[in-house]
Amino acid sequence: MAERLAAYRALLGAQARSQTAYRTSFVVDLVGNVGATVFDVVTVLVLFGVTRELGGFTLREALVIVGISSFAFATADLLVGNIERLPRYVRTGLFDAVLVRPLGALPQLLLMDLPLRKVSRALFGLAVLVVAVTSAGIDWTPGRLALVLVAPVAAVVFFGAVFVTTATVSFYWIDSGELANSVTYGGRDFTSYPITVYGGWFRAVFAYGMGFAFVSYHPALALLGRADPLGLPAWVGWTAPGVALVAAAVAAVSWRVGVRHYRSTGS
Repeated sequence: MAERLAAYRALLGAQARSQTAYRTSFVVDLVGNVGATVFDVVTVLVLFGVTRELGGFTLREALVIVGISSFAFATADLLVGNIERLPRYVRTGLFDAVLVRPLGALPQLLLMDLPLRKVSRALFGLAVLVVAVTSAGIDWTPGRLALVLVAPVAAVVFFGAVFVTTATVSFYWIDSGELANSVTYGGRDFTSYPITVYGGWFRAVFAYGMGFAFVSYHPALALLGRADPLGLPAWVGWTAPGVALVAAAVAAVSWRVGVRHYRSTGS
């Protein structure tokens, strides 16, 4: 175990040195990468420029939702997002080389090209979350203090699980990148707003069939002390960590089954 950890540290160190070798370029990348998360927040602010409420939520309440979502997705994208390269690795045969090394395949893939430039997105998302929860007028209790720390971490785990699960489709269908993106980035957009703005089968599938309602919407309700406009009991807002663990278990099983199904390119 110690040798494996040393090897993973070496991989991470090599990535850090290579990506920061040209410091000016790295700083420019850091600044430029904030844009995607800024745009998510600005979109919400623009919507509230023409309406006082969105799906029954005020701006301060909606910012709690977008704060959790932005931080969670940006952090998961930093830590796990480069698993999206798996279709190319499978197509080119690079995944064969990963499998013959005496290290876990998934950790290798995550560390092979860890996008450190995306740190700025995660930090900006964290700043939005801190501002949102401190200005929303939350009636703080020990339980809510614990939830405001645990819920964003659970959301990171959930998004990470989604990245891994959707990436494993490439073991069966190499050209599945767009399908995976529709779920990962579509999920990010879905969780940036109160789910009350959606309706019908779309809300049922994304919010509860796929679990995205437990990323930011229900935890935000629990933090704000608000009743769910859709009628679900208050305790649902405290189940986000459990949902994240279920998603992680599904991702782990999907990954193991996918790797066993994989057949070498022969190259």
